[in-house]
Amino acid sequence: MKIVLIGATGFVGSKVLTEALSRGHEVTAISRDTAKLVQGAGLIPTELDVYDTNALATVLENQDVVISAFNSGWQNPNLYADYKRGYASILAAAKKAHSKRILIVGGAASLILPSGKRVYDENIPENFKTAVQGPMELLEELRSESELNWSFISPAPNLTASDKTGHFRIGTDNPVTNTNGESSISVGDLAVAILDEIEKPQFIRKRFTVGY
Repeated sequence: MKIVLIGATGFVGSKVLTEALSRGHEVTAISRDTAKLVQGAGLIPTELDVYDTNALATVLENQDVVISAFNSGWQNPNLYADYKRGYASILAAAKKAHSKRILIVGGAASLILPSGKRVYDENIPENFKTAVQGPMELLEELRSESELNWSFISPAPNLTASDKTGHFRIGTDNPVTNTNGESSISVGDLAVAILDEIEKPQFIRKRFTVGY
């Protein structure tokens, strides 16, 4: 497949890139610094500012799928505003390019706990709540989106830096938990789940999650 990957050098994006290339896909990897990209056959490095909607739309044309692991930077004092601005540009570019499919890597904060409350309500520290509001609002925006064939993946609340195991479970709006009530996933297995969904779609215009 011909894949455009936004945020290809990030914590999640770099693993998605490695997984996609290992499966033989052609990946146009968008990053502010392509020197940091994981190398491999099928890689097309592309330096581009995602806030440049027209330039981004040009890159998205004639591609099979867009995967966005865009993050405006955890240390960015304007994280929320830049996240909103970034995804406004990404979605507008996808529409302009008539993208067939877009998968967005979101956050766990909007997952619904057994209590009926969100992870955001019970497990997110006050000083971190602004940082996770962008993905939560984006999910609600997507749920009323009629033009794009979107999917939104929420990692388990505990996302670790471990490699892939290839063994995990899939859920929808509730965290996938183990017998101790814990919900975790490695970034390696998150990447596997993303590429599995790209290759064999199950969640068109839906959110899904993964965990052990």
